[in-house]
Order: sequence, then C-alpha cells, then structure tokens
Amino acid sequence: MVEKPDVGELTPPDRTLMGPGPSEVHPRVLRAMSTPLVGHLDPSFIEIMNEVQDLLRYTFRTDNQWTIPVSGTGSAAMEAAIGNVVEPGDTMLVPTNGYFGGRMEEMATRAGGEVVHVDAPWGEPLDPADVAAAMDEHQPDVFGFVHAETSTGVLQPQVPELTDVAHDHDAIVIADTVTSLGGVELKVDEWGIDVAYSGPQKCLSCPPGAAPLTLNDRAMDKVLSREEDARSWYLDLSLLEGYWGDDRSYHHTAPITNVYALREALRLVAEEGIEDRWERHRENAGALKAGVEAMGLEMNAPDDYWLPSLNAVRVPDGVTDTDVTSYLLDQYDLEIATGLGDLEGDIFRIGCMGYSSRAETVSYLMAALGDALSEQGADVDVEAGLAATARKLGEQ
Repeated sequence: MVEKPDVGELTPPDRTLMGPGPSEVHPRVLRAMSTPLVGHLDPSFIEIMNEVQDLLRYTFRTDNQWTIPVSGTGSAAMEAAIGNVVEPGDTMLVPTNGYFGGRMEEMATRAGGEVVHVDAPWGEPLDPADVAAAMDEHQPDVFGFVHAETSTGVLQPQVPELTDVAHDHDAIVIADTVTSLGGVELKVDEWGIDVAYSGPQKCLSCPPGAAPLTLNDRAMDKVLSREEDARSWYLDLSLLEGYWGDDRSYHHTAPITNVYALREALRLVAEEGIEDRWERHRENAGALKAGVEAMGLEMNAPDDYWLPSLNAVRVPDGVTDTDVTSYLLDQYDLEIATGLGDLEGDIFRIGCMGYSSRAETVSYLMAALGDALSEQGADVDVEAGLAATARKLGEQ
C-alpha cells in the first residue's frame, strides 16, 4: 500500500538571483500570476493574446505578424524555430564559439538537417569574413548565430553584416536572443533577422513557461511550404498558426498564468521604454564591471563585445569556482554560476538582467563577492572594487 506523503508548506529560500537565469521576478509579474484563470479560448484571453503579441513586437523591434509566446521554456522556442525552419536535407550553418551554438547543432540534426560550422574560439564573436567564407563553401539553407552567448559573456557585434552575408546566399537567419531580448540593443527588422527566439526568465524577469518567438514572412513561407510535417506535433508552427493566427482555433491548452506573467513583464518593458531599458542594463552592469576590474579580476570578454546582461568574470588564481558559488549561496542567499563547456572552472557567470539589474542588487553582489573571494584566499582589493562600483552607480 502506498502511504500518504507528509509534505509541508512550500518554503523555498529567498534568493538574490544574479546568475545566468532565471533572474528575479518583478513583484508586479508575481501579482499577475495570482489573478483568476479563464479558458484558453475565452474572449478575454484572446484579447490578452493580442496584447502579448503587440508587446512582443515592440520588444523585438519588429512588425512581424508571426510573433508569439511558445508554450514552454526558451528551449521550446529554440526548437520551434529550428525544428520548423530546418527541413530534412537542409544544410544549417552554426557557430562553434559557445555552448548554445552546440545546442543549435543538436536540434538541427534531430530535425533532419546537415550541420556545417563557422569557427571561432570560445569567448570571441563570429567574424563576418569567416561567415562569408563558410557560406561560399557550404551554401547553407539556414544560418544560426547566438546574439548573446550565455556561456561566454560575449555579445555578437556586426549583426547586420552577418545577415547581409547570409541573405546574399539566400539563407534564412535564425538568431538566439535568449539573453539579449529586453536587456541589450536588438532590432530584428532593421538588422535583417528572419527568425528570433528568446526566453522570458532572463532580461524580461518573468518565470519560464511562455517563450518569445518571431518569424518574418519569408521564414514563415518556408515553414508553411514544407514537404514533410515538422517532427514535433506540439511545436509545429503550421498548426500553432491556427491558435495564434486569425482563427484562434484550438491546438493545445496554453499556460494561461504564464501568459499573464509575460504580458505584465512586457508591460514593464513598454512603460520603461526599450531604449531606456537597454541603457539601464548598460549602466548597472557597467558598475559591476568597474568593480570587479578594480578588485583585480579580469572580464572574459574584451570591451568591444562585452555582454552587459551576462558578465563572465575570470576565476582568480588559487580559487576554486564552486567554493565561491557555494559560499555565496550559503552565506548570502546569492546565486551566481560557474562556467560551461570549454570554460568550465575558468569563469563566474554573473547576470545583471531585468529586475536583478538594480543598483542595490549590484552593490550587494559586489560586497558578497568580495567577501567570498577573500575567504578563499584570493588576492583581491575589495575596498577598491566597492568604491569603483559606488562611483559608477553614483554617476547614474
């Protein structure tokens, strides 16, 4: 006989989230999640769907009709993008300069595509000349790149140059904007991006569950003219068109509460103004960056492609990364992360995203990090770091 489990009330710790995601959720978003449920085809919910799509278009900086929240995490939006655009027999060009280029490769392979590479070291952006050479060699149908590489702290510059090269070769461009949407400059239409996907739990400060995705007409025409159905029924955009398009016909039960949350998170973006939001992230992350450098630490990415929303900081000599992250969690209820893949053990990944990108959280992080590193015997100047951060924050 199965015994009844004795489970108490839910009491998770109250963490300060400064890792690569999730970020802290804005109180207004939490309140929105407590509002009453309606049906996923209720007229009131259909109006909410319309509002979410309009707000997503504003945040992506696009007029794309096909702009939706995918029911699932950011990885669901990623798989919806790649699994629908890449058909069996297609060639997809993907980067090798970070962990999430590798995930693009895996998803494209599962979709039946042939994957080829444009190479760059981990911690460096793609060079448009290298992309052009790879395009000439492989003539891919699809080109994917990561705008903000969460594993390395690198922001891809020269995006219009990349998309121009791809379009000269008649390739569809898919951009991973998981750690850039709502946090750093992103202009889908102006930069010539055909497909962009993201996650709500990063710079939008929203719980995961409804993930942003946008496709232009060229990309959606390719999706709707496939010879074979997409391999995922759940993420088949030709079927989802019936729910998120003009018909609003049943496909699945949307995560209603998560859509409420995303709507409120996007309202906050619009109220702040997208350009002002980009600037807030630059300023607060700039104060963090100034502090860690004054402390004697080194950023993983040079200034030319530093990613404000995800700061990759080199682990100093004589220090074990996990000792520092465990100390911060135990002593300060503060979360940062260690490295992935080729950078495992070499960097700390410190987020400065959305609601976590505030002067008080940056100051708290710097004080806690200085203590943690000193406790581990690192050669750091904590006072200089705190003073540099305070100066930068005072200039805002």
